[in-house]
Amino acid sequence: MNNRGLLIMGFLLVSMLIFMQWKQDFDPEIQAQKQAQVAAQTQQQTGDVPAAPNTNNPITDSATQGKTITVESDVLRLTIDTLGGDVVGSDLLKHNAELNSNTPFKLLQQNGQTVYVAQSGLVGKNGIDTNAGRPQYSVTADNFKLADGQNELSVPLTFEKDGVVYTKTFTLKRGSYDVGVNFNIKNNTAEAIEVQPYGQLKHSVVESSGSLTMPTYTGGAYSSSETNYKKYSFQDMEKANLSIDTKAGWIAVLQHYFVSAWVPNQDTENNLYSRTNNGVATIGYRGPLTTIAPNSEANLNSKLWTGSKDQKEMEEAANNLDLTVDYGWAWFIAKPLFWLLTAIQKIVSNWGLAIIGVTIVVKTLLYPLTKAQYTSMAKMRMLQPRIQEMRERFGDDRQRMSQEMMKLYKEEKVNPMGGCLPILIQMPIFIALYWTFMEAVELRHAPFFGWINDLSAQDPYYILPLLMGGSMYLLQKMSPTPVADPMQQKVMNFMPVIFTVFFLWFPSGLVLYWLTSNLITIAQQWLIYRNLEKKGLHSRKK
Repeated sequence: MNNRGLLIMGFLLVSMLIFMQWKQDFDPEIQAQKQAQVAAQTQQQTGDVPAAPNTNNPITDSATQGKTITVESDVLRLTIDTLGGDVVGSDLLKHNAELNSNTPFKLLQQNGQTVYVAQSGLVGKNGIDTNAGRPQYSVTADNFKLADGQNELSVPLTFEKDGVVYTKTFTLKRGSYDVGVNFNIKNNTAEAIEVQPYGQLKHSVVESSGSLTMPTYTGGAYSSSETNYKKYSFQDMEKANLSIDTKAGWIAVLQHYFVSAWVPNQDTENNLYSRTNNGVATIGYRGPLTTIAPNSEANLNSKLWTGSKDQKEMEEAANNLDLTVDYGWAWFIAKPLFWLLTAIQKIVSNWGLAIIGVTIVVKTLLYPLTKAQYTSMAKMRMLQPRIQEMRERFGDDRQRMSQEMMKLYKEEKVNPMGGCLPILIQMPIFIALYWTFMEAVELRHAPFFGWINDLSAQDPYYILPLLMGGSMYLLQKMSPTPVADPMQQKVMNFMPVIFTVFFLWFPSGLVLYWLTSNLITIAQQWLIYRNLEKKGLHSRKK
C-alpha cells in the first residue's frame, strides 16, 4: 500500500466513521408520514395497550400488581407478570452480562429508571385489556423449567370472564430464543364476541451508545410487505407515530448484539404502530378483529424473539428478522464474509484464528487484482533513484521536472496512479469486515490468545494497535514516494502514527485483521519486488 493509498484509505475510513456518527446523532431526514399516520397519532393512547379501531377502550399506565413467575429453558429465563401476562424480564443464560461475570445478560427488564418489557393482550369489543384494567391470570406454579430430554415447555395462564375462558400460553424450545405466545379463547356464551390481538415493546427513551470508532444503535425497527427492514428510532417515534398496515411484518427494539421482536401471524393483515409517553417509547403491532361464534373457540398465534442476534435462527423465525444484524450498504459483501468466518471457526475453534483465516482467504482472492497495484508500486520504487536524480538536476523547475517524469513513466510503462484503483475497490471489503466484526455477537467475549480475551473490545494493553502501526511503518518504507511535495511527505510520515492512535479504540478483532493484512501485504510486495528485480526492470540510471 503506497503513501497515496494510505492517505486515500485513511480519508475514506475517517469519513465513513464521522458520517456514521453524524447519521446517528443529527440526521435531519424524517420522511413525511401518510395521512393515516397523522390520524393514528390522535388515536394512539398513552397507556399499556393500544386502542382498537372504532372502540373506546384505552387504559392508563398501571404498576405491576400481579405476582411474577419464571419460565426457563436451557438458554432463556423469562420473568412473566401474571397481571396482563407481560414478559418483564429475560435472562440470556448463554451470554454473560460482563466478561467472566457468570451473571446472565438481562435483555428485557423493569427496574428503577429502566423500562424494557414485552406486552401482549386482547383489545376490541370483548377484549380483556381495557380501561378497567389488565386481566389477572391464574397459573399452576411459580417456576417452570425445561427438563433434561425435554425439547419444548408450554406454560398456560388462564383467565375467565363472563363465560369466556382466555388461555395465554408461552412455549419455549430447547436452544431457541423464539418464544411462542398463543391466545386460546373459548366462548361458552350464546353470543358472538370480538377480540383483537396486539403485541408491543416498551423501552425507556435513551440515546444510542457507542463511540466514533464503535458506533451502536439502540432503537426501534420494523419490517413490512413493502419494506424488508427499516430502523425507526426513538427520536423518529417522538416526531411522528408509526402507522403501517401490512400483511406479515414484525416490530423490534435493537441494541448492540441483542434484539427483541414481536412477530404476529404472518397470514393476516396487521397494523404496525408506535407512540411515546413520559420518556417511554412503545412500538407494536395490532392484529385483525377476530369474531368467535357462540360455543366455539379460536387460537391467535404470535412469536416473541428476545435474545442475541443469531442470524441463522432469526432467519428461521421470521422473514427478514436476520436483517436486524445491520451491515449497512455493504451487506452483500458482509454476509458471505460472515459465512466464511463461521465456517473457518468450526475448523479452528478460535474466533481470532478464524479472523486470520478470513484475512488470508480475502487477500488470496484479491491477489489478481492487487498484483497490478503492487507491481506498479514496485516499478515506482525502482525508479526512485532516477527520479531523485531528476530532482537534483532540475531543482525548482517544476514544469520541466513534471515533463521529464511523465516521459520516464511512458518509457517504463508505469502508471503512477495504478495503485489507487485497487485500494478503492478493496475499501468496501474493509467496510464490510468492519460491520461483520461489529455486529457478530459470536465475537462478544470471544478470546484469542494471551491478553486478548474479548475480540469485540479494544486491546487492553494496546499491543495489537502498536504492532499494526509498526507494520504500517514498514509498508511505508517499502513503498515509493512519487511526489516531491515536502508537506505531503511529512503528512505521509505521520500516517502510521495517526492510524495507530485511531486504532487504539478499535475492536481487537478488527485490529487483528488489519495487522494480518499488512503482514501478508509485506510478504507479497517483497516477492513481487524480488521477481521484478530478477527480470531486470529498467531501474538503472541512464
